[in-house]
Amino acid sequence: MKKDKSFRPDRVLSYFRVEWFPLLLVTLSGLVYNIGLLAAPWFEGRLAQCLADILGGSETAAQMALLVLAYIAVTLLVQAARFIKRFYVRRFANNINRRMKGILYANLVRQSRAALEKEGAGELMTKAISDVDDCVEGMRKFTTEVFDTGVALAGYAVMLLVYDWRLAILGLLFTPVSYVCAAGMKKPVQRAGAAYKKAAGALSSATLDRARNAVTYRIYGCEEARMEKYEEALSLYEKTAVRNNVWQSALPPLYLAASEAGTLFILWFGAKNVLGTGWSSWDIAAFTTFLSCFTKLVVKSSKVAKLFNAVQKAEVSWKRIKPLMKTPEQLDALQIPAAQDVTLKELAFSYGEEPVFSGLSLTAHPGDIIGITGPVACGKSTLGRVFLCEAPYQGSVCFGGRELSNLTPRQIAATVGYLGHDPELSADTVQNNVLCGSEQDAMPWLAAAALKEEVLAMEKGTETVIGSGGTRLSGGQAQRLALARTLAHPRPVLVLDDPFSALDRSTEDAIFAELQAYARDKVVFLISHRLYHFPQMQQIIFMEGGRTTVGTHEALMAAVPVYRQLYESQTGLKGGEGA
Repeated sequence: MKKDKSFRPDRVLSYFRVEWFPLLLVTLSGLVYNIGLLAAPWFEGRLAQCLADILGGSETAAQMALLVLAYIAVTLLVQAARFIKRFYVRRFANNINRRMKGILYANLVRQSRAALEKEGAGELMTKAISDVDDCVEGMRKFTTEVFDTGVALAGYAVMLLVYDWRLAILGLLFTPVSYVCAAGMKKPVQRAGAAYKKAAGALSSATLDRARNAVTYRIYGCEEARMEKYEEALSLYEKTAVRNNVWQSALPPLYLAASEAGTLFILWFGAKNVLGTGWSSWDIAAFTTFLSCFTKLVVKSSKVAKLFNAVQKAEVSWKRIKPLMKTPEQLDALQIPAAQDVTLKELAFSYGEEPVFSGLSLTAHPGDIIGITGPVACGKSTLGRVFLCEAPYQGSVCFGGRELSNLTPRQIAATVGYLGHDPELSADTVQNNVLCGSEQDAMPWLAAAALKEEVLAMEKGTETVIGSGGTRLSGGQAQRLALARTLAHPRPVLVLDDPFSALDRSTEDAIFAELQAYARDKVVFLISHRLYHFPQMQQIIFMEGGRTTVGTHEALMAAVPVYRQLYESQTGLKGGEGA
């Protein structure tokens, strides 16, 4: 995609301007096509007159054959111009679709996790797919109808005025009625379209939730309640879809009927013209040409109303995506800082007025692995996410003397590496999931995560596609692949949230040994329920009931009975054995 400094992603006209070349070809071929359409009524009139003359004995079949051949040749020329016009209109639309989605996706991936979660996956899918498509479709139809309707209507109107200006005006009085009706229905159509889009986003979110959490809902007996909620979302979607389709589909025939009312006057006064008692003197050719031209004009005019509906639908979609249509920030390569001390002073976090933990103070040096453990739901994962600064915390978290919350999102991304509960794997190859576009060898990182041999045994090795969310991998493989990805992008501070939960003991031992070597110039915070390797860690944070206790493994074994009990129940060791 070429860069254009004057291009404004939040201006619809910018997209038309940047695609000037396809539009130029559309203009030239559109003029040829739509002006050429005037030949059809003229030839139809001449053919009707020739047939009447043949029946009267004043013309021969040869003359009819010449007219037919000429009609075919002109039609082929006109349709060739139509092909060129439609081809470049589609290219114009495809280019805009690609450009819009590229801008939208670029801005989506630059948003914070909190902003994306607040928006909802279903709503984002609707914007990224449906809304962009609807917006582009409106632009395409507008471009098409400027020629297929605007130029053609002007040509037909001039032709009618030349044949009989009085009858032309009388017949055309009814055509503006459809335009007035379409303009009057703009707000109801937009309201129905907006409600439909909102319901579609809600249904997408509900569908993803039902699929992702089906087992959990079944285990806790919530399935019936969640199904009722899903049925409500589905019912609302059905109602809004029907209402939207009624407005979109029922109105065009009414517009067409209003426009065609003028046909009655043409039949009456046109017949008088043929009989010589009307405003003009016509033969059968003139009457046929006039009626055919008017019919084509009416059909074209009805498409103007349909165009209004499409443009109104596009306006709804444009309003939804416009906040995301801005020039994506040009991101320079991350500047990874050198390893430094991490200092926590009276660190605390709360959801609303309810504290999760408080009073945490600690200093960690490069090369330290800090273990974090405690009972279920004591705030371990929350502590891990504090380093990402996704929510405000109390107290202080300093890296090399700089407060973490004062850093920009890019600086935080360059400082802190994070592996959460969800592996967040993409439907791509093993290699691309590990490297994420970086140019290096994935194998050393797969080996560090004890996954190398299993990957080599796959049908295509590192080029094996793992499926959406890693569905082709076991839970342990997915966890280790995510760990390999984290290790492949080193940061001076590393937060690992329960990386061993799905692994057997021998695999955990192998990975921890690799992690010790990897962490020689980093500070690693390792959250885990499994305490086998906690004696080998420099410090441990034990969390329980909103309180935190910091110390070595030996100190916690002596001072915290709950920690001692957890360690002994897992390892079978008593007191300080194996510490």
